[in-house]
Amino acid sequence: QVQLVESGGGLVQPGGSLRLSCAASGIIFSARTMGWYRQAPGKQRELVAIITRGGSTNYADSVKGRFAISRDNAKNTVYLQMNSLKPEDTAVYYCHNDLDYWGQGTQVTVSS
Repeated sequence: QVQLVESGGGLVQPGGSLRLSCAASGIIFSARTMGWYRQAPGKQRELVAIITRGGSTNYADSVKGRFAISRDNAKNTVYLQMNSLKPEDTAVYYCHNDLDYWGQGTQVTVSS
């Protein structure tokens, strides 16, 4: 059974930082492309960042230079380091893999 479990969301002030984690089980993690998506209220879910099994990364233009995706294959975990957070980053963040499994999501709220 494939499971993706996110953690690390919360409330942060503008300009602050958060690190999201996604722990995977039931898959050969090192062989999979992993990604982070987000969905804000009233908006479609959008890609934030992906990381291939070889470590190549790609980012949405809106987060380039502020967010960094990484993976630890020994821990079956993918991370999203989010810096210089803005109110428009407020959303539910979801972990995803290329087998089209999704996590349950973690809320990130950026507000003063």
